[in-house]
Amino acid sequence: MTAHVLSLLVEDKPGLLTRVAGLFARRGFNINSLAVGTTEIEGLSRITVVVDVDEQPLEQVTKQLNKLVNVIKIVELDPGQSVQREHLLVKVRVDVTTRSQVLEAVNLFRARVVDVANDAVVIEATGDSGKIQALLRILEPYGIKELAQSGMLAIGRGSKSITDRVFKS
Repeated sequence: MTAHVLSLLVEDKPGLLTRVAGLFARRGFNINSLAVGTTEIEGLSRITVVVDVDEQPLEQVTKQLNKLVNVIKIVELDPGQSVQREHLLVKVRVDVTTRSQVLEAVNLFRARVVDVANDAVVIEATGDSGKIQALLRILEPYGIKELAQSGMLAIGRGSKSITDRVFKS
């Protein structure tokens, strides 16, 4: 199985996210990442789904998703032809002896400290999943107190858009 990133352009309607997630669940696929947000077109949202699945079952799910009334368009985003990023907030335990080491790791990963306390710092990082996981591995020995991570956001490279020719005749 390989990870696939799907970008769905959908009408912004209540219950649609549940139906989309349900299609994956009924097939027994685990969604690794899920992010939903508005688009440049009022009334439309973009759902970015990352799922580990073989090609054939993915094609079947894609066909079923296309049958949903409120799904406008589905695009699989190739990692080489898209920009893919995750967002991370992590609270790390620090003391007088470890604070400088943690701050050095923050700088190395081009992350930033967004909150400081005597015994902890909150770090914000954005990047591809490899960068985020590497940062977490570096910070783990210091003690991760709390972690919040977004789903992957992805968008195609270049001038083409998922919304091109959607509502044009």
